[in-house]
Amino acid sequence: MNRWVGTVAVVTGFSSGIGQAIAEALVKNGIIVAGLARRIEIVEKQSDNLRQEKGKLYGFKCDVTKSDQIINSFKAITETLGPISILVNNAGINLEADLIDGDIDKWRQIMDTNVMALNVCTREAISSMKAHDIKGHIIHINSISGHMLFEVSGFSLYSATKHAVTTLTEVLRREIISAKLPIKLTSISPGVVKTNFFLNSFGEDGDKVFEGRPYLSSQDIAENVMYVLSTPEHVDIKELTVVTQGYLY
Repeated sequence: MNRWVGTVAVVTGFSSGIGQAIAEALVKNGIIVAGLARRIEIVEKQSDNLRQEKGKLYGFKCDVTKSDQIINSFKAITETLGPISILVNNAGINLEADLIDGDIDKWRQIMDTNVMALNVCTREAISSMKAHDIKGHIIHINSISGHMLFEVSGFSLYSATKHAVTTLTEVLRREIISAKLPIKLTSISPGVVKTNFFLNSFGEDGDKVFEGRPYLSSQDIAENVMYVLSTPEHVDIKELTVVTQGYLY
């Protein structure tokens, strides 16, 4: 991780859970982290908690469903903190909405957050990396639901967006290779992680997902992000699937 000390990383979906754990781990490894979140006060509070660490955390208020806000945020990050070396596309949501009679606005919000925001953030990060000749690393926080289908009501569009992330990752990899860019690209696909994700998706019933089954923690995913970042320059981990030991998925 030493080669990343003092460089700039952008983490989306920072406000809680996996994104917060990743940002904290990056700061502890001496990296300057720009956390994108709609609730900027959460980033500022976490920044205070990490004041004694090797790196530093800065908050940038951004609704990633708004492309203009993403573009402006990346511009501000580059101008104030420096060129971007690492991007962690962590922002992702699920809203309970099936396909037969689903809410169109919910569909659009899921697509905009899970797919469009990832594309726009990636484009802006690569633009910064290219402009400053940086050997960067882009990490998509995907999901095992991007590789298989779950017969669970309310997950129809979420799974479709994560399948899109799986495909987009490989398409982007081919574009990076074709353009001869020194940028690594990794998809990390966790199984069930104990965060507020399911509560936000299904309300009070969300925690029932964890009843009687093992689950991962946000720190588990953060440790895997640190692992892929710590690999030698010639090693590029394309896909890392992370599940609880001894459980099917």
